[in-house]
Amino acid sequence: MNSTFLNQDEFALQFTSNIDQISEKILQLFFYTKFFPIFSLLFGLGISIQALKMLDENRLLFSFFGRRMLILFLIGVLHIILLWSGDVLNLYAILGLFTTLIIKWPNKLILILSGVFLFFPFYNQVFEFLFSLINFQPEVYLKEYTGAMVNKIIKHGTYLEGLKLRILEYISNIPMLFGFLAPIAFSMFLLGLYLGKNKIYNSLESFIQQIKTPILLITAITNIYRIAFLFVLVDLKIFKLENYRELFVKAMVISDVVMGLFYLWLIGWLYYNTKWKKVLSPLKYVGRMALTNYIMQSFIGLILFSSIGFKLYETLSPSEALILAIIVFIVQIIWSKVWLKYFRFGPLEWVWRCLTYKELIPIRVPRNFSNNL
Repeated sequence: MNSTFLNQDEFALQFTSNIDQISEKILQLFFYTKFFPIFSLLFGLGISIQALKMLDENRLLFSFFGRRMLILFLIGVLHIILLWSGDVLNLYAILGLFTTLIIKWPNKLILILSGVFLFFPFYNQVFEFLFSLINFQPEVYLKEYTGAMVNKIIKHGTYLEGLKLRILEYISNIPMLFGFLAPIAFSMFLLGLYLGKNKIYNSLESFIQQIKTPILLITAITNIYRIAFLFVLVDLKIFKLENYRELFVKAMVISDVVMGLFYLWLIGWLYYNTKWKKVLSPLKYVGRMALTNYIMQSFIGLILFSSIGFKLYETLSPSEALILAIIVFIVQIIWSKVWLKYFRFGPLEWVWRCLTYKELIPIRVPRNFSNNL
């Protein structure tokens, strides 16, 4: 939110100090594209737990998940219009619609499809063909906007001008959403379903220990490639050739997904095997309010960067943006813990649940109830 995709590369060129160069490499190596796979996998895992429980009770209905995902989709639409164009909730909502069908598929098939969707290398060509069939040209929606115009609208324009820009940004980003993010999301969604169907959460500690060697080996190999990609490959002549570049980028995407899964494994391993359990435990508060905190980050970003707040758009260096992001997340951990001391659900989780079940569910923690978080 500090700089939109339209102007990111040009904006980043001005920061040449060592601290900013190091910050940018830290962001590339440890953050970019690493947490989206985690969120997608946990979404699939959570959906599978709910679906399996309903299946066991013979209550698994498409109408229930259809309504639940429709509400999530509408939250995503409001997120795009009111706060930020980079929403993924509507993508998750579409994936969630398949739950009642996919949950009954054989476990092996689900796992194989997860790998197929992750490793398939020709999404760009597929979606270019599909877009040509329907004559969809996403590039036209922002063709009249320059980086300077976007800067002016976000920092000094009206809220309605910003709203229009967000909608146009989202439409123009549809190829990236469905050609890049959707395959990763669906692959991790299927992996989450697979883990949920195998009830891996009942033996999580032993499972984490069981996969220790393969995940460390795969992570080491993919990290060697990631480092080579960032510091060597991008400067080679072969990278300039389109066909080779697409394969190199695809391998980089897979490496980033592996890094995200490694983070998930590492948090679990540290939690069960080291004294870090006390340090990591507060993450559960943010996790119980994932939807609320996701939307809240966009709201905070809107206040910080746009004309309705502090107008900081394209004023923060990579190092300043990194520090700010860490501060915001720490505040969210504290806020989530305080909120859950008095309430059973996060605000948006509660709204989503009430609309899904079509009833007003109590949100406050009873006074005589010992809330063991």
